[in-house]
Amino acid sequence: MIVGGGPAGQAAAGAYREAGGEGAVTILAREPDPPYERPPLTKDFLRGESGRHALPLEEAGWYKEHAIDLRTDAEVAEIDLGAREARTAGEAFPFDRLLLATGADPIVPEVPGADGPAVQTVRRIADSERLGELGSGDAVLVVGSGFIGCEAAASLAMRGAEVTMATLEEAPQRQRLGAEVAAEIAGWLEGLGVEILPEAELASIRSARAKFADGEERVADRVLLALGVERNEALAAAVGLPVEDGVQVGPTMESADPRLLAAGDVAFAFNATAGRRLRVEHWGEALNMGEVAGKTMAGVEAAWDVAPGFWSEIGAHTLKYVGWGDGYDDSRFEAGEEGAFACWYGRGGELVGAVSHLDDAAYERGRELIEERAPWS
Repeated sequence: MIVGGGPAGQAAAGAYREAGGEGAVTILAREPDPPYERPPLTKDFLRGESGRHALPLEEAGWYKEHAIDLRTDAEVAEIDLGAREARTAGEAFPFDRLLLATGADPIVPEVPGADGPAVQTVRRIADSERLGELGSGDAVLVVGSGFIGCEAAASLAMRGAEVTMATLEEAPQRQRLGAEVAAEIAGWLEGLGVEILPEAELASIRSARAKFADGEERVADRVLLALGVERNEALAAAVGLPVEDGVQVGPTMESADPRLLAAGDVAFAFNATAGRRLRVEHWGEALNMGEVAGKTMAGVEAAWDVAPGFWSEIGAHTLKYVGWGDGYDDSRFEAGEEGAFACWYGRGGELVGAVSHLDDAAYERGRELIEERAPWS
């Protein structure tokens, strides 16, 4: 039984079959659509450069070919370990082992007006389609400067919208990637016409007017909240699993109860190479964790042991990052030719991260060194 219709759940189902798993497999997906690619929702899909047909992770026939029962619009409300059942509002599904791949949902801050009709987040296809209604002359306020916010701001500006980004930081991604990389990202956004409001804390939204803690106001046709995510861990907590901003699992994706596994955004998983649990919210890592979970459920030895990595497209620019993602205390920025750069991150005398733009060699070498636990120098 797989609870969740995202990349981790779909990858687990496929890996289980490829590893020789012969048991009945059911995916319970709360969304109405089969598992699909989420990254394009703030990039090419939002810009209108690709359509719905390009989003599914697999064609419809794949599930039948692999004897996988995919149920959409099936949100699990309860897991009964005694009866070994996952229950939706109208049906009970028995299981021997169950994978929690419930992902995460966007954070909506507790400020007046955050639930207003002109305010939205972006996580699902319909969210991106709604944003895609905006274009030339429309004013958009993006609140938050994480990768979702930066990608969406760039794409909306490319659609002709007048975009303002409000960030709590001095510059987008400064805390995560450092001052030099943040300056590069800010330059890319400003080059597209995005106005950046640094150190701006949202206080309220009333009608089309957003007010910040310092008294500054902005009028917008749409406010996009891009303030990170919160993990959907309630099902795990309800059955007594250890939960600490994510379901605690080992490198095989097994929880304290071997009948239950977790993978993807909802997991706080132990990485065998890092030697500690890591929280990640990367598309590629959801696929990696799902594959490990699928093999584990099929009785094949597998462990999550790669350094997490992701790519982010901000307009025409692509950032490639690899690293453990749980902080650094030193960094070194290296500028290249024609806008290329790499930045290296160290902590406790060890290389722990690398980001690059137009320098694939640095990205690949960074992965090798990080997984080798190379010293910082």
